[in-house]
Amino acid sequence: MPVDEQPLVLHTPDEAGTLLAEFIHRHPGLMILTGAGVSTDSGIPDYRDGDGAWKRKQPVQHQDFMTSMAVRRRYWGRSLIGWPVIRNARPNIAHHQVSELESRNHSRLVVTQNVDRLHQKAGSRSVTDLHGRADEVICMTCGYRCKRDEVHERCAGMNPGFEQYSAGAAPDGDADLEVDFSDFRIADCPCCDGILKPDVVFFGDYVPKDRVYSALDTLKASDGLLVIGSSLMVYSGFRFCRYAKEWGKPMATLNLGRTRADSMVDLKLNARISETLATALNQL
Repeated sequence: MPVDEQPLVLHTPDEAGTLLAEFIHRHPGLMILTGAGVSTDSGIPDYRDGDGAWKRKQPVQHQDFMTSMAVRRRYWGRSLIGWPVIRNARPNIAHHQVSELESRNHSRLVVTQNVDRLHQKAGSRSVTDLHGRADEVICMTCGYRCKRDEVHERCAGMNPGFEQYSAGAAPDGDADLEVDFSDFRIADCPCCDGILKPDVVFFGDYVPKDRVYSALDTLKASDGLLVIGSSLMVYSGFRFCRYAKEWGKPMATLNLGRTRADSMVDLKLNARISETLATALNQL
């Protein structure tokens, strides 16, 4: 049976926490990579299930957003419902536990695939937002930048009828809303009328090279890599596991479900995140 088809063993938090504490003792200066599983307890949905498969329709593609007015209308219309979920989210226990790992000098850098800024709100100081930040908007023509709330309020004022709608929240400020968006009015750049886009890396776009290289420099100087709450199905995160393997860096994953790196890591913990971290911190 191939490695990635082996039955998953669900660890108890005590067992997983003890194993994680031992891993950190052996490799005290880690780079930590986090994904959506860290933020689900803050009410922000994730994209994938325990087997790494999509739970919902794939999110907006960068090229579609840039070339299609209909796609932009749908995106900003849904954002009237979805964005407040991220804006109002608060750090959960796991975010504070990751911050505590930094305060104890076990984290050299947190590289997060999330765009919610909850690590920073929990007190983590050394954080790389790999996929950008959802709370800011940038003009794709002139570089104008503003807070997401400003664009949100402009769109709400221009489309009062959309206040009647409700829908379930989806990841990254989206919402599961299916209505006619053809009359939705978009807020364009106030300086040049260019396309405004959240300052996040949409699917199909590339993470800025300097952001990747800086994180890789930290990984190379670290004692190992700890992945928390990510299935690693997106290459932008998985690449760090590939480099860690190439450089002989020890790796551990803490995630409910399978990850793309299961066959590569030294320690795979299939367990609840916050309970496992609590046990590990108590033993460090």
